Amino acid sequence: MAEDTIIASAAPIEHPKTEHGHVVPSSESEINPKLASDIHYWAQEFKTTGQLLHEAIRVHGTKVEKVRHALASHQVQLPESNLGHDLAR
Repeated sequence: MAEDTIIASAAPIEHPKTEHGHVVPSSESEINPKLASDIHYWAQEFKTTGQLLHEAIRVHGTKVEKVRHALASHQVQLPESNLGHDLAR
């Protein structure tokens, strides 16, 4: 075998799943906004969008209960975009 030959074997990562086939979050008490699988899971769990979930995390932190409360009590709003205002001029 040549010195620069690399032999590697990697098994795909199997994430635990719920009875509905959804990937289980990395933590039951905290949302990791850097993990797409966490955002997907919690957005479905809270029946919201990933964008609104990111905003809730930005404003209220990563604790699941704080985010749940903020979303349930409508304390989260997406920031207004200035794009439309610039085009109107």
